[in-house]
Amino acid sequence: MNRTKRLSVYGKNRRFYYSGACKFILILFFAFFVIMPLIRMLFYIDADSIGRVISGPLFFTASLNSLKVASISTVIALILAYGLAVCVERSGNKFTGFWNIILILPMLIPSISHGMGLIVLLGNNGIITRLFGLNWNIYGMWGIVIGSVMYAFPVAFLMIRDVLKYEDRSPYEAAEILGIPKWRQFTAITVPYLRKPLISVVFAVFTMIVTDYGVPLIVGGKFSTIPVVMYQEVIGQLDFGKGAVYGVILLIPAVIAFVFDLLNKDRGNSSFVRKNMEAERSRSKRIFAYIFCGAVSVCVLLPIIAFVILGFAENYPVDLAFTFKNISKTFNLDAGKYLINSVIIAASVSVIGVVISFVTAYFTARVKSGASRFLHLIAITSAAIPGIVLGLSYVIVFKGSFIYGTIAILIMVNIIHFIASPYIMMYNSLGKINCNLEAVGETLGIGRVRMIKDVFIPQCMFTICEMFSYFFVNCMMTISAVSFLATTANKPAALMINQFEAQTQLECAAVISLLILLINLLLKYIIYITKKLISKSRTADPDVGETVKSVPEERALSLSR
Repeated sequence: MNRTKRLSVYGKNRRFYYSGACKFILILFFAFFVIMPLIRMLFYIDADSIGRVISGPLFFTASLNSLKVASISTVIALILAYGLAVCVERSGNKFTGFWNIILILPMLIPSISHGMGLIVLLGNNGIITRLFGLNWNIYGMWGIVIGSVMYAFPVAFLMIRDVLKYEDRSPYEAAEILGIPKWRQFTAITVPYLRKPLISVVFAVFTMIVTDYGVPLIVGGKFSTIPVVMYQEVIGQLDFGKGAVYGVILLIPAVIAFVFDLLNKDRGNSSFVRKNMEAERSRSKRIFAYIFCGAVSVCVLLPIIAFVILGFAENYPVDLAFTFKNISKTFNLDAGKYLINSVIIAASVSVIGVVISFVTAYFTARVKSGASRFLHLIAITSAAIPGIVLGLSYVIVFKGSFIYGTIAILIMVNIIHFIASPYIMMYNSLGKINCNLEAVGETLGIGRVRMIKDVFIPQCMFTICEMFSYFFVNCMMTISAVSFLATTANKPAALMINQFEAQTQLECAAVISLLILLINLLLKYIIYITKKLISKSRTADPDVGETVKSVPEERALSLSR
């Protein structure tokens, strides 16, 4: 008996030792690739750099411009997103699946493509400009606002739609019985329910817009913003001191958003039985929902249609005859090579990122300790770092190292850039699984590795699919984190859009945008089919047990940029 107890204690101590060692390794990983680059970037800041930034002719103007554009765009994007979410979820709309697909299409192309799409539509020789004889200049503040709204509203739409899905109908039924009017129900029930989630949405959307340089770079003209000034001065002048100062400035709104989201954990969940909200029966409201969703969908599809026209036009805007020559021209300019780079980077980031996210989430959600709490905090820290700042910090840290200028550094920076949201997905999913499973497994002599392989991974397959999709799609379209690190050898395809636009080869830029969109749509379809197959296999095998509902991707978007 004593020997059995000694073996049991030895087994527990060994598991504790291995768990502690794994947590320590993960903490070192995040500290080295997240914290250290930021600290090294801060070392480049001195009085001279700060003075040169503040005394520069563009600093205050660009700062005010960034705040003005981000504020206006955020308000418009939120109003648009809330209206769409209500129309999709509450109007009894029969084409919910169709709207959900169309309205997230802007998330599948780079932000720089939105700016280029505006030029194709509303530029001096734009399709709409020439068709209606408009005399309006797209370049400047309102061009950035329109492009930023197109870029950001799908994220706000997904987040608000997700909140509306989980709203309880019971308070509204009670209000109806008491004869409380609709406007009073909205102010007394709906507004308090949405208050905390909406504040998170505001911070998330504002941070996305204020740190983006893709749209302002294309349609900003003389209207400068902080990210564009930072990009031009670091890329063009290699002034890392000024770049570090601008990086800290861009960190401020992102850190505020991160801290608020960290403290604001209440998403409106409840412990009692929830009644689903019923769709409106009013025919006029349903018609309005169709018109509103249809109008926004047309605006979403117009840039994509413009890319198709431009990419397959013989000589835009003179000759719009159909041709494939622009595709061959684009591939002759090494687009195929850079597209392969993008797919390799996206696939590698997805596989490695899913593994790191899963392992980290397992040790923070299932193996609780003081180290687990610290690991959880450091794992989500990257959510507070804009991609453009992370890319600059990696240049400062890894310049001259053996991985600098290789695909490996692009893979690593993308993993760190996007890991927070997939990690949160898996952390929440693992946290919903019965907390006694490890104890049961230990009693039956089943090790942790086997429990992970046979229990936790099958239970979380939906979440794993969503994590893979999140990593892949974002890596295909990102330009922020990789812009400072890419070379002619390892450059991803998204960075060619700016290059082609600067060379006035809009046809080639349109082809690249369409290719990125098609690859992301293909990936989304593969993930959809995979999840259907998983669902069928679980239905066919009742012994699999109750599956854990994964945290929807949109619920983690509050941590994305």
